[in-house]
Amino acid sequence: MTRRAGAGCGRFWKAQHYRLFESENGQLGLAKARVCHPDVIILELSLPDMLGMTVLKRLRLSAKTPVLVLSALNREVDIVAALDGGANGYMTKPFSEAELLARLRVLRRCIPVNSKKPVLVEGDLELNLTKHLFTLCGRKIDLTPTEGALLHALAAYAGMVVPCKFLLRSVWGAEGEKQWQYLRGFISSLRKKLEWTQGRIAIETLDRLGYRLWLRSGDRVQEEVMLPHETTELQKGESQNIWSLPCWV
Repeated sequence: MTRRAGAGCGRFWKAQHYRLFESENGQLGLAKARVCHPDVIILELSLPDMLGMTVLKRLRLSAKTPVLVLSALNREVDIVAALDGGANGYMTKPFSEAELLARLRVLRRCIPVNSKKPVLVEGDLELNLTKHLFTLCGRKIDLTPTEGALLHALAAYAGMVVPCKFLLRSVWGAEGEKQWQYLRGFISSLRKKLEWTQGRIAIETLDRLGYRLWLRSGDRVQEEVMLPHETTELQKGESQNIWSLPCWV
């Protein structure tokens, strides 16, 4: 997202419960995509340092992240080239915010519910689902596979409210959405096993909303993310990371 968009754009994405990572050019965008692991990528074809199609090609060499292309180019040949090159969607300018959000919802449905990045690092906390190894400052946290998956789902959105329904789907699959007693029981077990961290990892319960994981690194505590209202998209699904190269004219 370029500075042309103005300060209101950041507030717009936050209001929609997307966590936005911005990049000013293609090289920085590719580097940030490797570090931030976004759920959705918005790609502008006209970049200051390289062709947008080149960025798309490089992204597809190592990632299957859904990509939505935004461009002033409306010729059929340009649209077909982008879609054949690996884009999941294409929008021509000008466009409305409502249509953009609708396109993003479509792309979100392309993300498997149980898709997890096998290794998650948040500050001093490292969670490796493949090796079943969970550590804080190098010290092992003794967890069952289910407890590890639950902590992973919470840590992926550390500092944010994670709806109960999303946690149930992430850990137990679609069939587990109504098994609320599972979640309460494992949250309680997880808290007991994290007591030795002395508050460096804490799980907050928010009635009728969900749970929020807090991570403390030294004297630093994560910034609180605004609690959503019950009718927001976050309650219905999950907050998504979105990475954007320069766009939005």
